[in-house]
Amino acid sequence: METVPFWLQLLALALLMLLSAFFSIAETAMMALNRFRLRHLVREGRRGAQRTAGLLGRTERLLGTILLGNNVANTALTALVTALAIRYFGDDDSVILAATTVVALLLIVFCEITPKVIGATFPERIALPASYPLDFLTRLLSPAVWAVNLMAGWLTRAAGVPATARPEAPNVSLEELRTIVLEGGGFMPAKHRSILLNLLDLERIAVDDVMVPRHRIEALDLAADPRSVREQLATCFHNKLPVYEGEINRVVGMLHVRRALGLLQAESFDAADLRAVLAETYFVPSGTPVFRQLQFFQENRQRIALVVDEYGEVLGLVTLEDIVEEIIGEFTTTTPGGDAGLQWVDDEVTVDGGALLRELNRRLGTDFPLDGPRTLNGLLVETLRELPEASVSLRVGSLVVEIQQIEDRMIRSVRLRREPAESARSAPGDEPGPDPENRTVS
Repeated sequence: METVPFWLQLLALALLMLLSAFFSIAETAMMALNRFRLRHLVREGRRGAQRTAGLLGRTERLLGTILLGNNVANTALTALVTALAIRYFGDDDSVILAATTVVALLLIVFCEITPKVIGATFPERIALPASYPLDFLTRLLSPAVWAVNLMAGWLTRAAGVPATARPEAPNVSLEELRTIVLEGGGFMPAKHRSILLNLLDLERIAVDDVMVPRHRIEALDLAADPRSVREQLATCFHNKLPVYEGEINRVVGMLHVRRALGLLQAESFDAADLRAVLAETYFVPSGTPVFRQLQFFQENRQRIALVVDEYGEVLGLVTLEDIVEEIIGEFTTTTPGGDAGLQWVDDEVTVDGGALLRELNRRLGTDFPLDGPRTLNGLLVETLRELPEASVSLRVGSLVVEIQQIEDRMIRSVRLRREPAESARSAPGDEPGPDPENRTVS
């Protein structure tokens, strides 16, 4: 050491610190790198990404190289600082202690914490360029790394870890994928993000959540008089109609309205004429997941189905369009009896009692619970525990729900009114007591 110039010793010290910092920042960046982003870059043909993926595919060799290089650099750095301290300040316990403290401070601040924070903050910017020297060092130090890994293998086997154990490839659940889409919102258009989230939700919901309820199904009754049938066919909005006889549960087929147009030109026709052009009805059980039903539509080459319960009772009607709307949003076309004008006017809106809660949440931005009844009528009856006989209002979250019309043992019309959050949070005891005709339920 005495024959080595002081400036050269300082240069060696700086180089050892840089080498130790490089191994620290490279290790952190490699381990913090987004694997899915890396695969995307590999598919794009980025050479740095391909080399990085190759290194990460051999994690044992990569970590062995990094740890071996880092420890050699740190050991050499410690020995050099101690030698310089002894040479210039004497061989004393206090000098060695001071040198050890200085080395520890240099390693912690400049070679560990700072590089690792930078590596964790910018993993892609650092890992891809660092893959070039790391690949070279991995090849250069492969004999030493092999020997170190061999001894480490003996110790792991002695600890009961199988020699063939390897970390499993990362799997992403639907919930984790949903979180990725939500957190990656800044990198994709809002409409694309909405479609992806809706697509992920298809596994959660059933056909009951998207179907047209039974009372809103437009169907053709063969038992009706021919004049009524003619008028319904002439003014029909849909190109397919369920056909029943007497009551909706006695479905006899599905009518393609275009096939019946020729019958309208005849002077007279009867039920037998319509039966001749009916197609077979496609039924699906209640509770079928929407995504599975989408596959069933594709496999069976169908676009419309009737939803039935375990007793064969018709609950509603689901179409391919209903499922597509769940993914990409509402179309501009509307159906008779639909809620084309469903929007807030002066913080109020009147809705049908049979409206689906999921549809109200999507179109009005409400927050009705979806883990119980599927319709607004069901939610109100469950909340009140009875079918009201007069106008009743109740509070659901920040909404005041006023029942306007009850008919045939069903709530037909409901008015929703938004209130400020402060009013919604006020306790019921702070308000005037309601009269029997206008109860307030919180």
